[in-house]
Amino acid sequence: MNYTTEFRDPELAALQLEAIRRTVANHSGVMTLMEVCGTHTMAIYQHGIRALLPKNIRLISGPGCPVCVTPIDYVDHAVALARRPNTIITTFGDMLRVPGSSSSLMREQARGATIKIVYSPLDAVAIAAKNRAQDVVFLGVGFETTTPTVAGAILTAARQGLKNFLVLGSHKTMPAPMAALIGDPELQVDGYLCPAHVSAIIGSDAYLPLVNQYQVAAVITGFEPLDVLQGVLMLARQIVSGKMQVENQYRRVVHPEGNPKARDILDQVFEPCAARWRGIGDIPDSGLRIRPKYAAFNAAIQLPVEVEAAVERPGCQCGEILKGKISPKDCPLFRTVCTPEEPVGACMVSSEGTCAAEYKYGTD
Repeated sequence: MNYTTEFRDPELAALQLEAIRRTVANHSGVMTLMEVCGTHTMAIYQHGIRALLPKNIRLISGPGCPVCVTPIDYVDHAVALARRPNTIITTFGDMLRVPGSSSSLMREQARGATIKIVYSPLDAVAIAAKNRAQDVVFLGVGFETTTPTVAGAILTAARQGLKNFLVLGSHKTMPAPMAALIGDPELQVDGYLCPAHVSAIIGSDAYLPLVNQYQVAAVITGFEPLDVLQGVLMLARQIVSGKMQVENQYRRVVHPEGNPKARDILDQVFEPCAARWRGIGDIPDSGLRIRPKYAAFNAAIQLPVEVEAAVERPGCQCGEILKGKISPKDCPLFRTVCTPEEPVGACMVSSEGTCAAEYKYGTD
C-alpha cells in the first residue's frame, strides 16, 4: 500500500456514501457534525465532501486551526517583542502575516525587525546558540501535536546553558473547547470528528470524559477522503442508535494511550492553565504554560514589554466562523476586503484556516 490511492478509491467512496445515506434515511431533523482539525478542514474542502453528503447531515468546521484560535493580544505581544532592541523573533510561517491590532510581524520585519521563519523549535535553539548576545524568542503556538517539540527545545536549551533562548507561549489543548461548544444552544453538536494529529499524542481515551459527560458521538479519523467518509458513517451510526462512544477509525496511527513519551516531555516543561480562544473566550484548563522550574525560558516573564490594548479588526467574523456558527461566505469581508494577499483575519492567513480553505477550494 502507498497510503494514498487506497484511501481515494472512488468505488469505495461510492459504497461509503450509500451506506451513509441508508443510515440517515429515516433520521428526523438535521445531524450536526463538527470537525476540529485544520487538516480535516482542508481535506473536506479539497475533496468536496460536504456536497456529497445527504442534506440531513450538516458538517461544520470548528476551532481546529491553532493559528486561527490564537487571540489578537498574543499577536500584539509578539509585535512588541519584535520592536525590542537586540531581539530575534523565530516563528513558523503562518504567524508572520496574522494581523494584530495595528501591525503584524511581516510589517515589523519590513520596518527592520529581525524575524526568521523556522521549521522546528530546535532551529530556534540553533539560532540562539549562534547569537548569544541577542535574545531569541520562539513563538510557541499550537496544540498537543507541536507542544512536545517546544518542550524538547526548552530542555535542549537548558542542557546547553542557553540563557538567550525564550518562548512566548500560546499553547492550547483539546478536548476542552469541544466541551465548551457542546454547551452552545445555537450549535447543537451531535458528533465530533476528533483531531487526528492531536489524538496521536493524547490518545483516543482522552475523549472518554467528553463522551460520558455530554453523550456526544466521537470518532477519530484520518485525513484522506475515505477516512473522512468512514468517520462520518461511524458518527451517523452512533447517533441513530443512540449509543455514543469514542471510536478510532485512524487505528493505523492513533492508539488508546497516545504517545506516552511525547506526553512525558510535555508534562516536564508545561502545566495546564486557562486559555483564551479567539471567538470563544476563556476556557479553563485548555492551555499550557511553562512551569516555574523553566521560567528562565518564558519570554512573557523575562522580557517585559508594553503591549498595546487589543482591538479586533472591524467586520471580521473569524470568531463566529471558528465556532461553526457561520461559513466564510457569510462574512461580508470574505473575497472582497479579506483575501489571502490582504488578510483581515487569522482564518484567511493560516494554511489550515476555514476561510483559506473556502477561498481555495470552495464554490458558489
